[in-house]
Amino acid sequence: MDYLPIAGYCDKLSARPGETIQFYVSSQSEKNFSAHLHRSISADPNPKGLGIIEEDASQFFPVSSFPSRLQPITIGSYAETQEALKPSPTANISVEFWFMPTCISAANQAMFSWGNLSVLLQENGQLSVAINEKSILASKTTLRVRRWYRFELQLSPDGAMAFDLECPSNPIDQLEKVTGQIETEDFGKLFDPSAAIRIAASFGKDSLRFNGRIEAPQIKENETTIAQWDFSKDISSLTAKAVIGPDLMLKNAPTRAVTGRKWDATEFSWKHKPDHYAAIHFHDDDVYDFNWECDFEFEVPDDMPSGAYIMRITADGHEDAIPFFICPALNRPKSGICVLVSTFTYTVYGNHARPDFSPSYLYRMKEWDAYPYNPAQYPHYGLSTYNTHTDGSGICHASHKRVLFNLRPGYITFGDAQCSGLRHFQADSHLLSWLHHQNIDFDIITDNELDCDGLEAISSYKMVLTGSHPEYNTSNMLDALKQYRDGGGGLIYLGGNGFYWRIVRHSEDPSLIEIRRSEDGLRAWAAEPGEYYNAFDGSYGGLWRRNGRPPQQLVGIGFTAQANFVGMPYKRICHDPEFEWVFKGIETDTLGDFGFSGNGAASFELDRCDEKLDEGENITILAQSFDKDGQFILVPEEILTHLTNLSGVPEEQVKRADMVYFKTASGGQVFSVGSITFCGSLPWNNFDNNISTLLSNVITKFRTE
Repeated sequence: MDYLPIAGYCDKLSARPGETIQFYVSSQSEKNFSAHLHRSISADPNPKGLGIIEEDASQFFPVSSFPSRLQPITIGSYAETQEALKPSPTANISVEFWFMPTCISAANQAMFSWGNLSVLLQENGQLSVAINEKSILASKTTLRVRRWYRFELQLSPDGAMAFDLECPSNPIDQLEKVTGQIETEDFGKLFDPSAAIRIAASFGKDSLRFNGRIEAPQIKENETTIAQWDFSKDISSLTAKAVIGPDLMLKNAPTRAVTGRKWDATEFSWKHKPDHYAAIHFHDDDVYDFNWECDFEFEVPDDMPSGAYIMRITADGHEDAIPFFICPALNRPKSGICVLVSTFTYTVYGNHARPDFSPSYLYRMKEWDAYPYNPAQYPHYGLSTYNTHTDGSGICHASHKRVLFNLRPGYITFGDAQCSGLRHFQADSHLLSWLHHQNIDFDIITDNELDCDGLEAISSYKMVLTGSHPEYNTSNMLDALKQYRDGGGGLIYLGGNGFYWRIVRHSEDPSLIEIRRSEDGLRAWAAEPGEYYNAFDGSYGGLWRRNGRPPQQLVGIGFTAQANFVGMPYKRICHDPEFEWVFKGIETDTLGDFGFSGNGAASFELDRCDEKLDEGENITILAQSFDKDGQFILVPEEILTHLTNLSGVPEEQVKRADMVYFKTASGGQVFSVGSITFCGSLPWNNFDNNISTLLSNVITKFRTE
């Protein structure tokens, strides 16, 4: 396995004063590595712009040295008993389970292991029973993917073996009984029934993993059941509770709430017919928590300013940079302005290996001295929910408890773009650098605080600013933002495609996030029929729009169109004197025909008004940007046929960005820009430009009302 020279991550992406952040580091150096704390001002490596700017913050954490060690990455999900069964050595034993393979790979896959005895799906598609991964019995039948099979193995203390393999859905096509004998006087030397049991994996240094679904495993001793697991029970848990025998601990978060052998399309919620969802889907590339050992800790001091910070770790000339965010103490804001950092969106996109990645990206990275690695080159570090598993199924879990390449200062998302080519953390630094340059004091609150503390996390602020792409939100977050807005707060939405997908966090491990890409929406993969409901809490997944909470209800606009990473300007359309405060000091109607993101303030993903989806507020469109060159496509949820769409007007009229303002009946106010690249225009010309002026005007207005 190809490891980075040095890499690390932290146990939480944000913390308040008095809280402790743990750091986990893997270093191939024989020397100690050093850790140096910085405050991040700009994460854009573009030499035509600010470049990467960081301030020394060693007054809060002195530069320190720690022993290097290589920490391994364990790939693939599986289940393992924590206690031994210990059947009688003279008993006859049977093992039974159902399975559905989803991929025939170039390597053997272990579906069940009991110590050194394994049931394998071989690379030729045949099933075998093996000891120390050496086949003892093998079927002649070549298995097919996405078909349910029943397997039963019988073991005798004298070494006699037999297994049954059948496919009840097609018994003529698949039915086989295999028998054999291990030639040894002491079968116990080869098989230890007191060893641990693994589902979907083998033991040993190079553990084999399985791609597929397993259901209803059970073990009998002389016809008496000594272990039985019903995966339809406690579906939301990270433990598969046993009906009889020891529980199974689920490693690397395999997917639950998936259809099993009984599913017949009569019910789509696993809560209503859990026995139809009695399977667990395992993957050989699941990676959600590296489980590295902690190397050092950092306790946040009381006087540490809120902001974005970087822990830089170095050894033998190699370096990594671990970002995290410092928030003020709850109910003790240090500013009237809050920047809501989209850490859930960062995590969901974590290690997105883009399908358009090209080696040409490497030239740009080297030329700009940018972050030098890309997840497309290191898939064993775990990919994102914008990628698919080995078997083609969508990755629906995400976690920050691993090295995330694209959560690094200097990371370039689009290496062939005619601009900085940034998204997420790096793109949001355009806003943070602008605030620093304007000498505007601000606090940072992340998705985590908003989800955990709700309205209390932001109620003390005069205004809340989002970053460029607050796409993924929990129900708690939307509740808090709406309560804040309707309570008289000022909400400034500075992005595009925001508040789009519903996510849930796991109650047992909140760092684990689930996304089910159901029904429609602009998506990297489609959830299987019957699998639209989240396993973590049973809620319906997919778009917030499909859950009755379109973004228009919160910020007045919602996702409408997408194109390549190219930019356009806005055109001012509102000349009402009542809104002259927005454009004070701006002499032209053309706004943002420049920028480090897409070369324009309106680009890539655009939001627009839709009176059928908003709450009837008196929304004023201040400026618009239309797709004049035919480069954008409508999002799927807007399309009805090849000739019609939900708006009822020609496509070119709805492929646009709307910059809007409105007040709520309770005195709250909202300003939304409708473009994912708006913030990329702020630093242009050393922050001296009309987008910078416009945002200054908006913040001044929100401060006074």
